[in-house]
Amino acid sequence: MAEKNHSDSSDFILLGFSEQRVLLSVLMAMTYTMILMGNLAIIIIIHIDSHLHKSMYFFLSCLSILDICYSTVTLPAMLFNAITDNRRISTNRCFAQLYFFTCFGGSECFLLTAMAYDRYVAICNPLRYLVIMNKKFCFCLVLGCCSSGFMNAVLHTSVTSQINFCEDRKVVSFFCDIPPVLKVSCTDTQHSQVLVSVFSVFLAIVPFIFVTVSYIRIIAAILKIASSAGRKKAFSTCSSHLIVVTVFFAVGFLYYVGPAPRDSSDIMIFSPMLFCVLTPLINPIIYCLRNQEVKRAFKKLLSKEIFE
Repeated sequence: MAEKNHSDSSDFILLGFSEQRVLLSVLMAMTYTMILMGNLAIIIIIHIDSHLHKSMYFFLSCLSILDICYSTVTLPAMLFNAITDNRRISTNRCFAQLYFFTCFGGSECFLLTAMAYDRYVAICNPLRYLVIMNKKFCFCLVLGCCSSGFMNAVLHTSVTSQINFCEDRKVVSFFCDIPPVLKVSCTDTQHSQVLVSVFSVFLAIVPFIFVTVSYIRIIAAILKIASSAGRKKAFSTCSSHLIVVTVFFAVGFLYYVGPAPRDSSDIMIFSPMLFCVLTPLINPIIYCLRNQEVKRAFKKLLSKEIFE
């Protein structure tokens, strides 16, 4: 195939869309609506209820904002493409989508790690919890998470945008992400792939190890509690986050750090969908069902609205 430089105006063609455009459009619209409603509900509940003005729920509201952001980067564009049957996306739009998806996804990875540290301090050092997890420190943690996601996205996008792409730019995905975009290059992308792997290790395995160590210490501290009621109460404060972080890292390892079979077309197409659909969809559901304080605040707000 003839090569074209990355600056060429040639569009990318997204191959993830099947012939069932109507069904796909309905599913995307319903999913995006549920993501918006669920995460906005979490943000509103935390903002209104003064009992939830704690560091744990500050992080949760930031998590909901990130979920809305990176699902908004992909799902509306995917919905438009499915409705119009237009599979083409310009080079600039493709790299903008790649950048923001990588930025918000990376920020969420670090934020989940910060939330694990918050739970560690709450369980293992409760007497100093309010002193350690003060507003200034929590804000700095969130800022650091977002900055890390930003730098990771800048590096990946700048490296990916410098490679030469084939004239036939067919991306085996519903949207532009780093692995499927690298596959339409006509030049050797080994350097870029090594860079993706190295930073995937930094972005996924290092936080995962930190989260794992935190929860090992948390579980050890919970087991030392004498009463079963105390152990149950302590575990309930971190069970929601444990489920969310397990789902997030499992999806990440499957796609970015997983074995070679992820290169197959089906996995290449549907694995990124788990990020922009599954995690932002289930996060508010898990926290509303598992977290007693959020459930009480939601019922209180709902009963107040019905009464009025």
